[in-house]
Amino acid sequence: MTIAVKTLGKPKTTPEALLNALFRPMGIDGVYGRTGKYEDVVEALAALISRCRPTGAEVLRFPPVVSRAMIEKSGYLKSFPHLLGCVCNLEGGEREIGAAVDRFLAGEDWTGALKTADLVLAPAACYPVYPLAAKRGALPAEGYVFDVACDCFRREPSRDIDRLQSFRMREFVRIGTPEQVRAFREDWMSRATAIAESLGLAYRVEAASDPFFGRGGLLVSKAQAQQELKFELVVPVRSAEKPTACMSFNYHRDHFGQTWAMKTQAGEAAHTACIAFGMDRLAVALFATHGVEPAEWPAGVRKALAL
Repeated sequence: MTIAVKTLGKPKTTPEALLNALFRPMGIDGVYGRTGKYEDVVEALAALISRCRPTGAEVLRFPPVVSRAMIEKSGYLKSFPHLLGCVCNLEGGEREIGAAVDRFLAGEDWTGALKTADLVLAPAACYPVYPLAAKRGALPAEGYVFDVACDCFRREPSRDIDRLQSFRMREFVRIGTPEQVRAFREDWMSRATAIAESLGLAYRVEAASDPFFGRGGLLVSKAQAQQELKFELVVPVRSAEKPTACMSFNYHRDHFGQTWAMKTQAGEAAHTACIAFGMDRLAVALFATHGVEPAEWPAGVRKALAL
């Protein structure tokens, strides 16, 4: 289902030109150094999104690592094990750690000595919010709104400029009754198209699904799309035929409410939704649409970004 369209055209700048102008290779697909020109645009986007922040939103910024136990309880390991990055380290005394180093110096594999830590790399910005909110007890009548962000990681190595392993995510998270949460998501689907318009982006908003793992995951993805639990705002970055998801509008129903025992004033499981902005994808979309020199972008776009 498509609910909003601004005609998708061919990107102005090729992915190869974007990669050469904005990024510096680091020897791993999907992991790049970023130029000052690129970072200036990311910072301008962040400021624009902050100006659009929902009234009364609580601002939280999270580190790029989170508790492994929290991610397991949230259901991420079951749904997306193929994307998860775990933190590992060498443990033991001088003898044990020294033996691993000696194997490396001898040209042998040393990674068998690694032990899994109690941390994983954050796969999305919103996961820490739910247990934090649950610890406060029953929700207030008006529920909660959060503005969260962090550096994220998903293990999907790709040479495509719009599919990085290490990327930044900004989210507005709504926790409340089903009516409050659905209204919030509907409102932000309209607001997001206005943001895309102000940035001069061609876009389409359409029903979507997440890449759930395995054969069973295909059924879950299909159900998610059919029930319209996820919409994406897509922009042509590599091509108009396969546009890139730059924002998403996700309704989790009571999944996190049940998982973390978050209750409304009526004692029912809270519902949640998140509006996610892919900061790096939005930045790349801007350069793909308008060219690699922000000084030459349309005046209206520069004004919206305060460049």
